[in-house]
Amino acid sequence: MARLAQTAGLTEIQQDILSTVRAFVDKEIIPHAQALEHGDSYPADIVEGMKEMGLFGLTIPEAYGGLGESLLTYALVVEEIARGWMSVSGVINTHFIVAHMVKQHATEAQKQDLLPRMATGDLRGSFSMSEPELGSDVAAIRTRAERDGEDFVINGQKMWLTNGGTSNLTAVLVRTDEGAPKPHQNLTTFLVEKPTGYGEVLPGLKVPGKIDKMGYKGVDTTEMVFDDFRIGADKILGGESGKGFAHMMDGVEVGRVNVAARACGIAIRAFELAVNYAQQRSTFGKPIAQHQAIAFKLAEMATKVEAAHLMMVNAARLKDSGARNDVEAGMAKLIASEYCVEVTQESFRIHGGYGYSKEYEIERLMREAPFLLIGEGTSEIQKTIISRGLLRDYGLRG
Repeated sequence: MARLAQTAGLTEIQQDILSTVRAFVDKEIIPHAQALEHGDSYPADIVEGMKEMGLFGLTIPEAYGGLGESLLTYALVVEEIARGWMSVSGVINTHFIVAHMVKQHATEAQKQDLLPRMATGDLRGSFSMSEPELGSDVAAIRTRAERDGEDFVINGQKMWLTNGGTSNLTAVLVRTDEGAPKPHQNLTTFLVEKPTGYGEVLPGLKVPGKIDKMGYKGVDTTEMVFDDFRIGADKILGGESGKGFAHMMDGVEVGRVNVAARACGIAIRAFELAVNYAQQRSTFGKPIAQHQAIAFKLAEMATKVEAAHLMMVNAARLKDSGARNDVEAGMAKLIASEYCVEVTQESFRIHGGYGYSKEYEIERLMREAPFLLIGEGTSEIQKTIISRGLLRDYGLRG
């Protein structure tokens, strides 16, 4: 095995795409990531480069102007991009989730309208479930849409929108009065087109300024406030209200594969930095990589990188096959995010005092890795999903 995280059985097209992305990451992302991250600057030039490569249309069918590639291809692209800078992968993550939701659940008219523009990157997606008083308890959403003639009027506050200010299409999950017995059956997804930027971007729709974060810089995270915001019924995803929870959960499964891929990318980069530094730094007359204490750390880090990558690939392939993958996606997200934090911390320790300096890349990775423990559901939420799936499949019969 020459390198970690290699994927068997890829087509020539997939290999070409990944080779192109890897070269782009090495040339256009890694050399600039430190300065952009420390300045909390949006990577506009990098985003334009991704548009030119067609990455925003990677999974959109060719009939709508995309490349028609699989979730596996998407996940491997995300892994490569996160190896360069996790924030850049965040720019395309929410876009891919919304594109998947539109592709799978939209009316044909909605597909014809949205997907060609999404494929070029001119229309970039974000999605919104969480609210200030709830996180993973999606069924408890309070933001409400009430019918008023041919339109709906939305009131409420959403929270933690990645790309909330820089996207111009947001899939928003809100409560509608369906009279259904279960809370999650009274949720609807609206497709909200809006200008980019901050403040009152449309009548009744405000995007406050960026939330300042410990890491995950460059990409914007915002709130979204609805105050008698009027929207047509034709903007309901799929044209039918009450289906929003299922739509969002389908998108979140894609998102969990994405988070696993991002975690793999950061872990790969943390390992690369550690193994390179350990061969250059010498103590007691030899490189520290030749000391057993460090050599064993590298061995354990590499094993965790490889295990996380394989689980991520398995979850992506299952989703591509059409099979249910909630347990596998949860397992991949759980193990990849936890291992990412562990590998990054070990790399930090190998760097010694230099790891604490902002001049060294590992300092940035130390602030980025913890986000993956909570993004798209905490580790505890993943364990809940996994355990429920196990009891579903291993439940006692009779």
